[in-house]
Amino acid sequence: MSTQLPMGMEHHPDILELREQSERVVATPRAQGIEALGTLAGLFLAVSPWVVGFTPLHALTINNLVLGLAFAALISGFGSAYERTHARAWAAAVIGVWTIIAPWSMAGHEAIMRSILTNVITGAVMLCLALAAIAGARALGGSKKAGHLHGHSAATRPPRSETR
Repeated sequence: MSTQLPMGMEHHPDILELREQSERVVATPRAQGIEALGTLAGLFLAVSPWVVGFTPLHALTINNLVLGLAFAALISGFGSAYERTHARAWAAAVIGVWTIIAPWSMAGHEAIMRSILTNVITGAVMLCLALAAIAGARALGGSKKAGHLHGHSAATRPPRSETR
C-alpha cells in the first residue's frame, strides 16, 4: 500500500503559512482601507479633468485618465493576492509621484492652478496609499523572513519555550 504525498510547491508548509498570514493581513481594516481609498483616488484622478475643469489641457487630461484607471486597477488588486503584489505597490508609488509632477511636465507654463492643485493633492494621497501598501507588504514579508533567521522553516521550527 503506497501513500502518495502531495506534489508541487503549492503544498509546501512555508507557502501555506504565507498564504494564511496574507489572508489575515488582507482581512484587516487597514488593508481594506488602503484598497478602498486607493481605488477612489485613482477613479477621481481619471475623472478630475472633467470635474475640476481643465480639459483644454489635452495631454494632461489623457494622462490623468489613463494613470487614474491604472492606479485604481493596481491598488484594487491588493486584496486578492497581498503577498504577491509588492511590485504593484511600487508601480502605484511611481504613478503617485508622476501625478504630482505631471502638470509641469505635460502642460508646462500653460498649467492652471486647478490642475496643479488637483494633481499635487491627488498624487500625494496616491503616494501615501502606495507607501502604506508597501509597508504592509514588508510587514508581511518581514514576519515571514523571521522564521528563516535561524535556518528553520515553519514546519521544522522548534517550539518556543513558555518560561522566561
